[in-house]
Amino acid sequence: MRTTWRTVGDGEFFCPDCGGDRNYRRRTGRRRLAVFGLPLLPRGATGPVVECCSCHGRFGADVLDHPTTTRFSAMLRDAVHTVALAVLAAGGAEDRGVREVAVGAVRGAGFEDCTGEQLLALVEALAADTGRLPGCFDGGLEGGTALAIELHEALEPLSPHLAPVGREGILLQGARIALADGPYSPAEREALAAVGRALLLGHAETEGLLAAAARTPS
Repeated sequence: MRTTWRTVGDGEFFCPDCGGDRNYRRRTGRRRLAVFGLPLLPRGATGPVVECCSCHGRFGADVLDHPTTTRFSAMLRDAVHTVALAVLAAGGAEDRGVREVAVGAVRGAGFEDCTGEQLLALVEALAADTGRLPGCFDGGLEGGTALAIELHEALEPLSPHLAPVGREGILLQGARIALADGPYSPAEREALAAVGRALLLGHAETEGLLAAAARTPS
């Protein structure tokens, strides 16, 4: 059997064999029965496959569901930024210590130029929109609030690609922001519960992590 391949697309993907971002070719093929090297009888189509341009490994099309390293870093950065805004919008944004913890988390995720003034301006913009005020997180998306939707849009696509400790780490960053000025307020608990749901964490797991964070000295 001999397969004749045809390239139908290309791009960049995370190659499992190379362990990094590589260029790929999306290919389809047609199989033929060959006799003495001469293709004779057609035997149908095969593929599509994703072929790495570096190692020439071939994978199923679902390999493209895994984000590239660059894309993953951007998703993680946006997730932490959105969580920080959600917690600040739930209360405590006026406290300098709270903003400093939030800025540290956002800078550590990749927004190196983030400032407390920028976060405060974003929180004030959120507060100016109906439905984006503290207390809007109860019931998850049922309230249709834009900030709750943004949490799910930022966290749900990322969650399947994170190890459990990674998902827990994002929630705990939000918890540390909320605890910077004292115990959780009801609105902060609601915001962090929404973060836990978006991270696909169970209710009991979320509550346990928040309780452990509250017992940990800052």
